[in-house]
Amino acid sequence: MLDINLFREKPKIIKEDLKKRGNKEMLPWVDEIVQLDKNWRELIQKRDEFKQLRNKVSKEIATIKLDAEKKKQIAKMAENNKKIEKVEEEIRSVAEKMQYKLDRIPNILDPTVPVGKDDSENVTIKTYSKKPKFDFKPRNHQELCELNDWYDVERGAKVAGARCYFLKNDLARLEFALFSYAIDFFRSKGLTFMITPQFCNKKCFYGTGYLPTGEEDLYKIEKEDLYLIGTSEVPLTSYYMDETLLETDLPIKFCGFSSCFRTEAGSHGKDTKGIFRVHQFNKVEMMIYCKPEESKKMHEFLLKTAEELWQSLGIHYRVVNICTGDIGTVCTKKYDIEAWLPGQDNYREVGSCSNFLDYQARRLNIKYREEEGKPPKGYVHTLNNTGIVDVRGLIAIMENNQTKDGKVNVPKVLQPYMNGKRII
Repeated sequence: MLDINLFREKPKIIKEDLKKRGNKEMLPWVDEIVQLDKNWRELIQKRDEFKQLRNKVSKEIATIKLDAEKKKQIAKMAENNKKIEKVEEEIRSVAEKMQYKLDRIPNILDPTVPVGKDDSENVTIKTYSKKPKFDFKPRNHQELCELNDWYDVERGAKVAGARCYFLKNDLARLEFALFSYAIDFFRSKGLTFMITPQFCNKKCFYGTGYLPTGEEDLYKIEKEDLYLIGTSEVPLTSYYMDETLLETDLPIKFCGFSSCFRTEAGSHGKDTKGIFRVHQFNKVEMMIYCKPEESKKMHEFLLKTAEELWQSLGIHYRVVNICTGDIGTVCTKKYDIEAWLPGQDNYREVGSCSNFLDYQARRLNIKYREEEGKPPKGYVHTLNNTGIVDVRGLIAIMENNQTKDGKVNVPKVLQPYMNGKRII
């Protein structure tokens, strides 16, 4: 959520940002929010004047000795109380209308975000290594899995529905190896490892920007104020909800393991075969709380850390700067890492690295102060990075390390986690 002071003092910045995003629908909202805020403040002042009058009359009543005069003043105070109730109802109504729009206005984009209509206009900023060369036609991950009995999507669909699966045999073992290695790798970079809850309350999803928009992508738990998480970003970012952190403790860096659940509501017809796009997967997420002046540096730190992980796995990839038409509502800037998948002859996203400035912290009420006893200096900035997703990581490893006979060479860094096994 944006600071209301930005609407009061520099609404033009918000309008220009919405134009850059191509969001014509919300352009009128800026002036509407400015007017609603003006109305809200006027009503607050009016209510306070009525309350001051009530306090004054209340004191006068205590000094009045004549019953007739006292009754007159009591009636005057009762009438004043009705006015207070009416104004407070108007305040609530105006606040609700204003909050509805504030909740949906997107974050202000970083100046370096490229303008573009969709993901086809994302800008490649760098690549790592070269595409692997094969003296045979490389198989895709579905062919490799079927050849080696590494998954069962038919029985996955039978017991849990479409886009569900069983991982089997050496591929299941490779997933555990990949996560064990990734967790050790992230811990070596100073991140605190956590295993998070797999569901959170509505406030956490609102705070991180997955509600009120985006509910169609979430699995709601019936009769509970809970949703299954689609990323451990939600519990990790909500960890300090409604708290004020000490400046000396920042930055705070987490990596969290969780299972993740997504309806994939907007992906009808996309990646229906195999396990690239599924309803349930496992992931290790990186997340940072920091001071505002550190967030750009922390964004680059997260990207560098994720790149080093993929480099250690020997995967050719590119980094893209996500354009205005693909970045979504909450980020101010986002990088994607796209791994080369020989079996698809294409680059595919395997991770995102996002900076939210204080957009999430403002919704979650996470502030920081210089020291105990002092007032807060402001809201922290929050950032995250996908880290590693099991299915997409496994697909990249399989397709880039396959042999002519359909086996897969285990990346050197994962071999100790596979009891020294070099090929599966």
